[in-house]
Amino acid sequence: MAKDKSRAEVFTRRAALMAGGQFALIVGLGGRLYSLQVHDAERYRGMAEDNRINLRLIEPARGYIVDRYGTPLAVNVPSYQLQVVPEQAKDLELTLDRLGRLIAVRDEDRERILREARKKRLQRRSFLPIAVRQDLSWEEVSRIEVNAPDLPGIDIKPGETRFYPYRDATAHVIGYVGAVTEDDILEDDDPLLELPSFRIGKNGLEENYDLTLRGKAGRKEIEVNALGREIQEFKDRRVEADPGHDIVLTLDIGLQRFIIDRLADQRAAAVAVMEVNGGDVLALVSTPGFDPNLFPPGISPTEWHELITNSYAPLNNKALSGQYAPGSTFKLAVALAALEAGIGPSFTTHCAQYIQYGDRRFHCWKKWGHGTLDMMGGIRESCDIYFYELAIKVGMDRIAAMAERLGLGRATGIDIAGERAGVVPTPDWKRAVIGQPWTGGETLVAGIGQGYVLSTPVQLAVMTARLATGRAVTPHLTRDLFDGDSVSARPPPDFASLEINQAWLKHVREAMNQVVNHDKGTARGSRLHKSAWKMAGKTGTSQVRRISKEERETGVIKNEELEWLKRDHALFVAFAPVDSPRYAVSVIVEHGGSGSGAAAPVARDIFLELEQRELQLAAGEWPAQFARSDDGGGRG
Repeated sequence: MAKDKSRAEVFTRRAALMAGGQFALIVGLGGRLYSLQVHDAERYRGMAEDNRINLRLIEPARGYIVDRYGTPLAVNVPSYQLQVVPEQAKDLELTLDRLGRLIAVRDEDRERILREARKKRLQRRSFLPIAVRQDLSWEEVSRIEVNAPDLPGIDIKPGETRFYPYRDATAHVIGYVGAVTEDDILEDDDPLLELPSFRIGKNGLEENYDLTLRGKAGRKEIEVNALGREIQEFKDRRVEADPGHDIVLTLDIGLQRFIIDRLADQRAAAVAVMEVNGGDVLALVSTPGFDPNLFPPGISPTEWHELITNSYAPLNNKALSGQYAPGSTFKLAVALAALEAGIGPSFTTHCAQYIQYGDRRFHCWKKWGHGTLDMMGGIRESCDIYFYELAIKVGMDRIAAMAERLGLGRATGIDIAGERAGVVPTPDWKRAVIGQPWTGGETLVAGIGQGYVLSTPVQLAVMTARLATGRAVTPHLTRDLFDGDSVSARPPPDFASLEINQAWLKHVREAMNQVVNHDKGTARGSRLHKSAWKMAGKTGTSQVRRISKEERETGVIKNEELEWLKRDHALFVAFAPVDSPRYAVSVIVEHGGSGSGAAAPVARDIFLELEQRELQLAAGEWPAQFARSDDGGGRG
């Protein structure tokens, strides 16, 4: 009996423990259910919604780039992207074979498509499309649509692509857009960069103002199933994208095209044209050019190889990053440095073909010499002996200081990517960069713009504008100022004075006038005949190699007598009209021989064109040489 009672008590205690445990479990489950369904309901409802709804970015329209008259230079045009859905294609390789008979499909694209399809099958996402081509023409679209029954899984998606109506005429200034790289994504956290079809600026103004042109993404909400397949879009939740800002340039595309046509007989050249009072860049030309429309859809390896191996460097913006010895155009800076140092314009020297300095002879370009010249004559006839003597008297530090005030040896700050600073050497510069002391002979060579001295065409245009105005003119390519999303009108220029004596500037300007309009001027053959304008300028020859003693003994005194690659570069800088300067021009013709023969005539024709355009615009007429492109349109 006692034993049965003990067993009953044990059973009762165990039953009570089990009941307590069950009660605790029920309370715990109830509490958890309350937490899930009441306390954390909103959080889990949001998580479930996130699994059911995908947010997709809407790509914004890229801003247009137009010239000063509103003519489109970079636009967006309708494009057709070819896609394939692997699960619908069934036999993907057969589908690609059939497609290859209708349009060009590169081998590398075919391999990429098959590789991505295998990856999607492993992820059970074969219903997602794979891009085949970005740049279908309307003829290719038509051909595919006609044969659609034989191309299962193939789909054509409309969109937009960047288009440059003037192709090589604007390639270096406008630049181009290209596919986003991994480095781009690491540097920029904009989610737009994750879109496979998104393109960003890769060169020129497209790169410099990429954020301004890019715009802001919109978004749409898509309902998907557990595998991620799209079911429907919630139209009422759609937020449209904000298009990028349009950019208006100071560039005149008509003038730009005129200059390119004028340089058609030259293998490589660069030209910069500026408005001297406001700093507007009217033309920035580098030849040869390239077609920027190769880049938005993705340039082929063959096309890229042809561009980078071209001996005339078509990808290089020579007007902005080409560094050349300025030759005799640098003599203008030397003359002003001498005047500031107290050496008057009446300083004379006798040119008898060469001078002896140490154990070396330094020759003048004129075989029989110039005779006795003062500063006016030295500039007018570009006598090397005169400027050898002047450079020795002035010294390199003073020459460098004046050259930098005129805009050489430092970046101009022009609003475009890729500018190089050039070099104005000094003894300190040589010790720091080369680790060697300066020699007196290097001062002589620098005095005629050779040796270590380097400049770009845009710097030479700035120098000329500063000489014409006496003010620290700086160049720009855009009519407005941009800072991300902020856009403001560019204020009227208020360039600081160079603080150079006006009498000295007047003397140098008159010497430049005589270079063109005096019977002994080196550019007298390029004066503006039958024009109300006169131009003032300075010729220059940039030596690419020294003439050897053996060549000199055979009668060769100029590199222009040799094969093309051994010839000197031809330079010319000028402003006009002389009485009321409005425009500055710099011209460099690579291996053109002489500035007077190859570069000055180009500048002459540019000024004649500028004069004609002014007359037409004053009369309310559209400039005759200005032609709108037929294959680019407005935003509409």
